[in-house]
Amino acid sequence: MKLDSVCVVGAGAIGSLYAGHLARVCDVSVLARRAEHAWALEQDGLRVTGRNGDFKQRVRATHAVREIGETDLVIVATKATGVETAACALAGCFEGATVMTVQNGLGAEEIVAAHGDWPLVSAVTFMSGTRHSDTHVEYILDTATWLGPYRGTTYEDVQSIAELLVAAGLQAEAMPDLRPAQWSKLIFNATVNAVAALTGLPHDPHFAAEERPDDLGRLVHELVDEGKRIAAAAGVELHDDPWEMNVLATQRGSAHYPSMLEDVTARRPTEVDAITGALVREAERHGVEAPLHSAMWALVGGLEASYS
Repeated sequence: MKLDSVCVVGAGAIGSLYAGHLARVCDVSVLARRAEHAWALEQDGLRVTGRNGDFKQRVRATHAVREIGETDLVIVATKATGVETAACALAGCFEGATVMTVQNGLGAEEIVAAHGDWPLVSAVTFMSGTRHSDTHVEYILDTATWLGPYRGTTYEDVQSIAELLVAAGLQAEAMPDLRPAQWSKLIFNATVNAVAALTGLPHDPHFAAEERPDDLGRLVHELVDEGKRIAAAAGVELHDDPWEMNVLATQRGSAHYPSMLEDVTARRPTEVDAITGALVREAERHGVEAPLHSAMWALVGGLEASYS
């Protein structure tokens, strides 16, 4: 699989981490939402600090997709709320490219597939970063991107992409079937993101505490167990136990700010429909009760409604 050039769609924290690292090993173009963001990247390059040191890479950047030209791999790194807009912009472009989605929740692949016949790779990532400016991102969590074939791609294709990410200094793991890993992260995210958004707490030891009757970890555990029942009804054998993932994450030593908490703090729309909403819809599809996640979905939605 030829991977000499990559286009990263979306220049937030995750997109910038992919773009900055990959620019060390191949040609990278960035499709930014704002013209001034693209101009800043063109002028100043992209600086990455944090886990892999401090380095700056030149990238090509634009806010007009047709200025990019042909590329081998397109990484759609927008938030789940931006996939439809991104897929519409890509329609009719990049013939012969492989497109990789890397969103939270479920359904990004189907949205992209509706706008073109590109070969598709499905991915999820646990890495995180803080975007300090249009041209500076800090690499916070150096955890893996999990990826698997989706439409018109093979496990060997996915392995090639994973090897490229690793060569660039990122963590990556190719899988023959992504669904077990995707669902592990779905349950983890639906639980941790919603609880953080509603409590204002970063992901810290409160999320694993269960000693007292009023400890937050009891609710977190019940949300995870409800998610696991939904996965079992959907016929998905999880790659990792989301409760164990939660406990390990709270023991890192520094609390992580989940994206949904960052969104409500900034009074932005969240990804709750794509994450918690997706889990509840799967529960309805398979005839499983999901009262806890249904309540979290409604409460985060109510919090968003309070912005106005």
